[in-house]
Amino acid sequence: MLLPACLLAAFVPLLSGCINNNENSHLLDSKQETIVYQDLGLSKYDPPIEVVFVRDYTSSLENLINDMPGQLLEDNTWSRLYEEALGIRIRYDWVARGDLYRQKLGMAIASGEIPDVVKVNAQQLRLLTNAGLIQDMTEIYETYATPLTKRILSEEGTGPFDSATIDGKLMALPETIASIEGAQFIWIRTDWLERVDRQPPRTMDDLLAISKAFTEEDPDQNGIDDTYGLAVSQHLWDPVMGIMDFLAGYGAYAKIWLKGDDGKLVYGGIQPEVKLALKALQEMYKNGQLDPEFGLKDGNKVKAMIASGKIGMFYGEQWGSFVAQASRKEFPESQWQAFPIVSDHGEKPKVPLRFSTYQYLAVRKDYPYPEAIVKMFNLHLEKNWGKTAEYETYYSNPLPVWQLSPVTPFPVKKNLEAYRQMEKARRTGDTSQLGAEAKAIQRNIDSYLSGSADSDAGWGWERTYGRNGAFAIMDEYEKKGQLLYESFVGAPTDTMINMQAILDELELETYINIILGRPIEDFDRFVAEWKELGGDQITEEVNRWFAGKSVHQP
Repeated sequence: MLLPACLLAAFVPLLSGCINNNENSHLLDSKQETIVYQDLGLSKYDPPIEVVFVRDYTSSLENLINDMPGQLLEDNTWSRLYEEALGIRIRYDWVARGDLYRQKLGMAIASGEIPDVVKVNAQQLRLLTNAGLIQDMTEIYETYATPLTKRILSEEGTGPFDSATIDGKLMALPETIASIEGAQFIWIRTDWLERVDRQPPRTMDDLLAISKAFTEEDPDQNGIDDTYGLAVSQHLWDPVMGIMDFLAGYGAYAKIWLKGDDGKLVYGGIQPEVKLALKALQEMYKNGQLDPEFGLKDGNKVKAMIASGKIGMFYGEQWGSFVAQASRKEFPESQWQAFPIVSDHGEKPKVPLRFSTYQYLAVRKDYPYPEAIVKMFNLHLEKNWGKTAEYETYYSNPLPVWQLSPVTPFPVKKNLEAYRQMEKARRTGDTSQLGAEAKAIQRNIDSYLSGSADSDAGWGWERTYGRNGAFAIMDEYEKKGQLLYESFVGAPTDTMINMQAILDELELETYINIILGRPIEDFDRFVAEWKELGGDQITEEVNRWFAGKSVHQP
């Protein structure tokens, strides 16, 4: 999460040693203290070297540069730090936006004309490896990664490195993403809940009753039949306003691979429990509880409906509070709260967590300084979460400065840890142990609780990190063993590369059509077709990986 904070003094390196792949040290002087780094992974190139990237020039990055005077794509807080501290000059071969970026990257990979370091997805990593275009990073990572980097990148378990390992070789550095952040909650307008005289849901039947009441009992009290019980977008797997954790309420775990009763991996999206969940959604659609045009609306359009006061409930991750907050501009009295997901049997359900790491930094085969990318990881983590961290300079000031860096690794449980620090401070009254991230969040919450003129800016933070916020629920999810992590975390199999897009499209189309009213028996036809079109072969390949992985487990 991006957090406001005040700008601190810039980091100024005073003295640096030379680099020749031997253990070197250099002095880094901040206004607070002088630190001597004695680690090969933070040693400086002298003379400086150049590392060439390509980059997706997102609207978020463009806005950041426009809002921060003196910051340019190739000359900014992070590029200056990499050059001053490591002797690494950042350059971009080309930049593009959105679809054009993806097209140009695809063409570069197909032609073999890749930059020194390229950020790719799992399938592109496999293609580059098969074509012999990138370097084996196994020994380089082991030699140059600092203890801090190794600790942080291992917080997600071995999965990220498993997914970047092909034929026993680490072919890229994974930018680990927190799977636990995929945990979802039921976000409910509690002012509507009071108006229809309902309690928070404890079972799926309760949730369906709330949806019905939100649709039929005029919760906005405008005398018009214009509200819906549950928000759903055309992208059924969206992290906010999707249906993944609605399905989990029926013991159905679409989009993840999990262990079956026989100990082998099975694909959750074809299991019979899915039919129960789809049937429930079909009934909700038939009874007017879902927007009849949901199949045509992306997340932005559904968010606009929430903002206009038409929807009272949605499934979503912890940042769903900021989606819900959109309604407070037109309806200041609207209140939302996160609640735990529920099950059809009343017991605590498993919360499915898709494997989230999807980006990898690969190094061109003939690039002479492959360790440079490891050093950049090291410094990024050190200056945000290490002993010499200057969080409010290099992460948020209050704008998201971290986005200026071409590499952005982070501790995967940093948000949950910030909540735990804040909750301990709330219990004890001692704020001295709050980290920089927790302090920045707490300032937003304090602003909201104080009722100051701009206090509503902190509303979403309180709904997420407050005593009864989303992270309080996530903390309980973890402590009570409810988190269901995906079991397949390897690199894409050969059949996945060829057929996964087709299978994904078939699955999405089938699910949507059933919700819209197609016979539930269509699900059985989908399962048969999924298996025939490569699903059975993928299942065999996934289990072959799993069997090999199990052999090496302690």
